[in-house]
Amino acid sequence: MKSAVETLNPTRVRLTVEVPFEELKDSLDAAYKKINQQVTVKGFRKGKVPARVIDQRFGRGAVLEEAVNDALPKFYTDAVNEAELNPLGQPEVDITELKDGETLNFTAEVDIRPAIEIPDYSGIEVEVDAVEVTEEDVDKAVEELRERFATTAPVERAAEDGDVVTIDLEAKVEGEVLEDGVANGVSYTIGSGELLDGIDDAVKGLEAGGEATFTSELKGGSAAGKEAEVTVKVTQVAKRELPELDDEFAQLASEFDTIEELRADSRKRLENMKQYDQATQAQERVLEKLLELVEVPVPEKLLEDEVNTRKHNLEHHQLGQMGLDLAKYLEIQGKSEEEFETETREAAVKGIKTQFVLDELVKQEKLNVNQEELTEHLMRRAASSGMSPDQFAQAVVEGGQVPLLVGEVARGKALAVVVEKATVKDTNGEIIDLDDEEESEAEATEASAEETPAEAAEEKAEEKTEG
Repeated sequence: MKSAVETLNPTRVRLTVEVPFEELKDSLDAAYKKINQQVTVKGFRKGKVPARVIDQRFGRGAVLEEAVNDALPKFYTDAVNEAELNPLGQPEVDITELKDGETLNFTAEVDIRPAIEIPDYSGIEVEVDAVEVTEEDVDKAVEELRERFATTAPVERAAEDGDVVTIDLEAKVEGEVLEDGVANGVSYTIGSGELLDGIDDAVKGLEAGGEATFTSELKGGSAAGKEAEVTVKVTQVAKRELPELDDEFAQLASEFDTIEELRADSRKRLENMKQYDQATQAQERVLEKLLELVEVPVPEKLLEDEVNTRKHNLEHHQLGQMGLDLAKYLEIQGKSEEEFETETREAAVKGIKTQFVLDELVKQEKLNVNQEELTEHLMRRAASSGMSPDQFAQAVVEGGQVPLLVGEVARGKALAVVVEKATVKDTNGEIIDLDDEEESEAEATEASAEETPAEAAEEKAEEKTEG
């Protein structure tokens, strides 16, 4: 086999391959054997029909077609390996010549990873928000904790803002009660915004036994997005009662004995959360600076596929779960279709460039992924997916996704290397050493708990380079 490579542009090549006919022998034998198992010829046992009879009865062309289809993937792969290419996606193959007994010639056009030059990135400088926790921040955190320990007591008066009402709901569309439009005994805090638009105004002023009717656009269910006439009946009004902010509350709501200790712990947790956010911000801004330094051509076919994938996931997964379609989503976001298309394409370009650059850095820095790192990443991915680690691992293995997970971890490590060498200053002009930050005990998310800000940056890098 002989092959040659023609560069069509920085991200696409054409392979020209010439295969001597004798190299098709194994595929021809396999073709005769396959056809033998599929046909019946009078006078011959199944599977024992001679090749010459198959040629006479079914045509030599059918055998050649089967043999070529069988052989092409191997010859294409050999040509790719010989040229040391990194193909992206499936090739467009064209058989240019097939002479029985002489030769098989074909071309294959395919997108490839572009050659990327990574310049010196040690001079990257970024600015991030300073870690500052005010008394107001602590007050808010303690108040949120206090809200979680609120109790309710029934009252015999009209409902007011902040009250918890027990209600029955009935929704009609075009005069017909929806099958899934009836709910009884629903507990709702007035002003929380957790139910239908307009319900707050409808129930305020009602006492137990009172009812009102209002119109609202349904957010989910069989008639999501449609205007409905909703009847709400209040069966109970209850007043929320907050505990006093004293030592007794601290002992109830935490492991601390005094309210001062509780406030100090809240301050520490807020500082850890802001350190985590600061590390994430540093990672994002360093990545942006790195991409500015590197010229990365993007294959058009790959870009179109990525744009379509992002749109499909948004429309059929994320929005579908919220009972929204794309038109309604754009209306809520205040965006036109053109703006959405532009933003989606820009995000896709950035995602592809990020993957190309970090993959090149993985090779340049000779980074490897060990089993412990892969397991930790798998655990985080499982937690974010809502699956158990065992379920997620099984799905990954069955779907052949292990190499993708390895790539995510490796790219996360590559970006962490760049962040480590960058100069990061906060808005006060102080240099931030992410490696020396204390371990974060923030409980904002399970992923951020027990991580240093540097580890947080690495994890966030993995998330941003997934897929």
